[in-house]
Amino acid sequence: MLASTLKTSLRGAAAPSRTLSTWSRVEMGPPDAILGITEAFKRDSDPRKMNLGVGAYRTDKGKPYVLDAVKKAEVSLLSQGLDKEYLPITGLAKFTSAAAELAYGASSPALGRLAITQSISGTGALRIGGAFLQRFHGTQQPTVYLPTPSWGNHAAVFRDSGLKIGSYRYYDPKTRGLDLAAMLEDLRALPKGSIVLLHACAHNPTGVDPTAAQWQQIQQVVEEAQHLAFFDMAYQGFATGDADRDASALRAFVEAGNTPVVLSQSFAKNMGLYAERVGTFSIVGADANERDRLLSQLKILVRPMYSNPPIHGARIAAEVLTNAQLRSEWLDEVKLMADRIIGMRAALRGRLEELGSKLPWTHITDQIGMFCFTGLTAAQVDRLAREFHIYLTRDGRVSMAGISSSNVAYLADSIHNVTKD
Repeated sequence: MLASTLKTSLRGAAAPSRTLSTWSRVEMGPPDAILGITEAFKRDSDPRKMNLGVGAYRTDKGKPYVLDAVKKAEVSLLSQGLDKEYLPITGLAKFTSAAAELAYGASSPALGRLAITQSISGTGALRIGGAFLQRFHGTQQPTVYLPTPSWGNHAAVFRDSGLKIGSYRYYDPKTRGLDLAAMLEDLRALPKGSIVLLHACAHNPTGVDPTAAQWQQIQQVVEEAQHLAFFDMAYQGFATGDADRDASALRAFVEAGNTPVVLSQSFAKNMGLYAERVGTFSIVGADANERDRLLSQLKILVRPMYSNPPIHGARIAAEVLTNAQLRSEWLDEVKLMADRIIGMRAALRGRLEELGSKLPWTHITDQIGMFCFTGLTAAQVDRLAREFHIYLTRDGRVSMAGISSSNVAYLADSIHNVTKD
């Protein structure tokens, strides 16, 4: 009787209300700018629509491109019947060795004193580098100085690595080119031994790269101030079509031997391995003994971060880089991609000038790589989306890979319409 009464009482009692969720204080984060552009593009049903926000290569038909060299490498790997065992902490040695030669040069003396680890593409390399510098740079909370502007994720990656974020002047909105004098002035004024982030080639988002002579001046100032050069090389081969030329600034710093150099390297763009997340982080040591000590600490950092890297993409890259036939074919394909982008720059500028635009557009062909900093205002970008169904970031950055021979005239006409008043 008592048990029956208790059951009835429990069934009739109201369940305790949970008024406060464990996560109720978690605020809604801001949407990703590029994702927002893509979503708006997808919702648009106009057949003329263009997505110029995404930084991924497209063919002249607007399709994603899997390189033939990559396809052949995958066929070769499949035929070898390889296992899926864990890689060492620092990754696939065949890949990191070949990647180092590509970046620093096959005959570089630095290869014998290079501490290198495979990374989760370029972003992961930056994160490893940030964590290493936070632990070993020598100041309580080091500051990394970024060019203004820089890739949108740089500040977030380094901040989450425990670094402070500083900046130096780089881009001149008036000339839409490099403000070398201001850059050098800022680099000289930084505290001695600062960490300076340098885009090795195809600066993102501006497409503005220093000339060889300007790089010499930058190198001299960095050396005099005893700064650390943190190179980010996400577009080797993709900028000019020449992998050696695109690595020339990095190699000049290393060969001079007067500046500490670290490198973030990615194979997302130049091999089209976006989703495979293939990259490296490396530090140029003073000698083999220092290399071993640096490598030991990189292993200690990586182990609790993600334990060890994925294998498939690294095997693809290694196969392409170490097979002479595939490497040659890959370099040809990289040049083909770079040349298509360069061709679209010329076509866009030519059409704007043909329309009689009173604005200067030489910066379109002066800039290099995947992106063009057009100089369009946020209001003009909004008009392009609203009236012409063309989507790009509100800072006026255009992904040149989204332009094709079939839509370049429409893009130019639309830009002319929003800039002629």
